Amino acid sequence: MADATSLFTLYESAAGYALFEVVAMEEITGNQDTLTDINRFGRAVKLKAFHPFASASEALENANAVSEHAMSDTLKEFLQINMPKPKKSSKTASVALGVIDPGLATAISSGTNFTCRSDETIREICRGSRLHLEQMVKGLQGSSTKAQLGLGHAYSRSKVKFNPARSDNMIIQSIALLDQLDKDVNSAAMRVREWYSWHFPELKDVVSDNIQFARVAACVQDKQTLLTGDSKLAELQNIVQDEETVQAIVQAAKTSMGMACSDTDMLNIVNFTQRMIHLAEYRKQLSEYLQTKMNIVAPNLSALIGDTVAARLISKAGSLTNLAKSPASTVQILGAEKALFRALKTKGNTPKYGLIYHSTFIGRADAKNKGRISRYLANKCSIATRIDSFSDVPNRLYGEKLREQVEERLKFYETGQAPRKNLDVMQEVARELHGTSATEESAKKKKKDKKRKSVDADDTQDAETPSSKKRKSSDDDDEEDQGKSAKKAKKEEKKKKKDKKRKSTE
Repeated sequence: MADATSLFTLYESAAGYALFEVVAMEEITGNQDTLTDINRFGRAVKLKAFHPFASASEALENANAVSEHAMSDTLKEFLQINMPKPKKSSKTASVALGVIDPGLATAISSGTNFTCRSDETIREICRGSRLHLEQMVKGLQGSSTKAQLGLGHAYSRSKVKFNPARSDNMIIQSIALLDQLDKDVNSAAMRVREWYSWHFPELKDVVSDNIQFARVAACVQDKQTLLTGDSKLAELQNIVQDEETVQAIVQAAKTSMGMACSDTDMLNIVNFTQRMIHLAEYRKQLSEYLQTKMNIVAPNLSALIGDTVAARLISKAGSLTNLAKSPASTVQILGAEKALFRALKTKGNTPKYGLIYHSTFIGRADAKNKGRISRYLANKCSIATRIDSFSDVPNRLYGEKLREQVEERLKFYETGQAPRKNLDVMQEVARELHGTSATEESAKKKKKDKKRKSVDADDTQDAETPSSKKRKSSDDDDEEDQGKSAKKAKKEEKKKKKDKKRKSTE
């Protein structure tokens, strides 16, 4: 390729395809001034041909083809028209085409008869071509930048539109926001307790829940209002749902040692408390949204280990497809990378579990069985993820049955009761999906066996009939042979009698 007599370079721009002919290779190699100076670059590299894109859709189609290392029909036709045909008689390549992308160079060389090369010299020529394209192509001044901007926006829109993991992105962002909201709600709840306790410190001993404490504080506001009338007692009853707790709050307000607050101070406390309540309500709505989204994207995985843990696994892997491609050993320690590499560095014990530790199964297992159940659970998670990723119609049946298998494995570790086989469980799910029960399946099996037996009986009968026919035909042949032998014996006797008569007369 390096011994080619003539070298051409292909440059793919947003405005179209450009083909340059290198006439002075020695001026380009190792000389940066030639690339930056338009006059020197124009003497070393000549514009051979330029094919502008007719529309934005054509430009996007060719850009997608180049990004996928494929040669489009437009590029193939452009090269066949403008590239000189190589000589078949010469042993070395007479013409070489330089392409900056090695994958595209391979596609062009396999789709055409042109010899392609992709090295540092070609990259230098393409840099100079990109720098001086507007000056070398007539009518392109000022429009190249606009074409790049428009093609960049169209290319990005197409990639986002046809991204198969766009539903996974909603889950990844939701679980990240959910974790952030948990931290924010806890920090705000601590601030509400500390701030309102200056006025009513006994309330935190009566009401322990953070969200309920904020609702009670926003309802009570000034504790003296509980002593003057019964207007707020009904509202407190709706909040705490307990008559004894309401009476305890009133009794604590009577003997409270908190300081009195002005109207301005109480207004700021109540405003912050209401903001914290709204944040907690939004956190609940986001949790419901995540649950709905998980039932659509990964129903089996969420049925197996829960919506939150399943969403964290997808977020850590990057997408549901990436998680489905990961082996069960990777799923088992996903989220414990720091501990894994630290153990490998110090030659210590590797971690037994990562994010799946937050599932209920690991906590319910004994200390000696935590590693075993985590390995078993990771296998089931891998199966459920692959079913969710590659199934056309999503359902939760496989996830529910896999969860039952994990439950049975936990009982096996505790009591020794043998769990069901995986093949039997999968066959049971298949029957449920097809709408057939176990009794119907057994009836069908009996019917098939009966039909098979009848077919075998017919085959045996058919096999016997030709033998009987052969036997009959053989018996008939034997009778014919016996008759022929008897006739022959009679003829011989008659012949002997005639011979005796002839001798006696003589």
